[in-house]
Amino acid sequence: MDIAKRNETLLKEFILLDFVRSLEEKTLLFLLFFLVYVVTLTGNLIIITAVGLDPRLHTPMYFFLCQLSCLDICYSSVTVPKILQNLSSTQKTISVAGCITQMYFFLSFATTEFLLLTVMAYDRYVAVCNPLRYHLVMNLKFCVRLSIGPWLGGFLNSLVHAVGMSKIIFCGPGFINQYFCDLPPLLALSCVDTLANVLTLFMASGVLGLGSFLITLISYVFIVGAILRIHSAEGKRKTFSSCGSHLTVVCLSYGTAFFTYLRPTSSYSQEKDRLIPLLYGVGMPMVNPLIYSLRNRDVKQALKGISRTVRLLIKNAFPH
Repeated sequence: MDIAKRNETLLKEFILLDFVRSLEEKTLLFLLFFLVYVVTLTGNLIIITAVGLDPRLHTPMYFFLCQLSCLDICYSSVTVPKILQNLSSTQKTISVAGCITQMYFFLSFATTEFLLLTVMAYDRYVAVCNPLRYHLVMNLKFCVRLSIGPWLGGFLNSLVHAVGMSKIIFCGPGFINQYFCDLPPLLALSCVDTLANVLTLFMASGVLGLGSFLITLISYVFIVGAILRIHSAEGKRKTFSSCGSHLTVVCLSYGTAFFTYLRPTSSYSQEKDRLIPLLYGVGMPMVNPLIYSLRNRDVKQALKGISRTVRLLIKNAFPH
């Protein structure tokens, strides 16, 4: 492609398309996404507050859970505000630099979350398979080191993709039939060879995605084996319940991510593949705290304690 042709096809902004056209549907979707965002922020802040205030939750498992809640807040804040802006405005453009920046942070938090789920799986493995050595192995210094890895890996992985995307020339008209910028739709809009980007995506997905999934899977193979060796049915139930919330989040997260990223770019369809990104980009940050609060007995007890304290403070502040 010569220089003149390259300049003609170089886009400076993309247009994020709507799913709906009527004002009533847009208003309804705006309220829905706003509600989802409020629930996401509230739910994750409650988890962080509960862990911070209840000494019983000052354990490695909840140390990692706090980080997961922080990730979900950041994760959702990368996408939902832009969605709300698009739904409330006729101006739905985003610059190429802004789009790549949004993709960078979105992938950073997403990758960090998957790696953190792997760390949490290892934590559950040690707790179930080596309970007598748990506090010795999972000490604070080791937990901090374990938590640094996912954050560092997530942002470095996303940086590689962002640098690769910044070198791509995008063809007009530049419509993205999605509410936010993600890697597959951007690759689909390229008018140059993206083989290097696709190979990088599959290598990263293979090393980080499949690698973390296999480590998580192996951890749960040992966990299930340890549970089956427990003779008491009550003991089995209690042990599995300590892993149930994490296992549920793992299944939902990996299921949606593998469907999105471990496919050939040529199979990507903007018409058919709009729902899955919304599920993992908007839905999962809201669902995670609900799963942990509804399925985890310790968190529920902590929330009840906080609720009683709040009611008592209100009663003392406003006596009858």
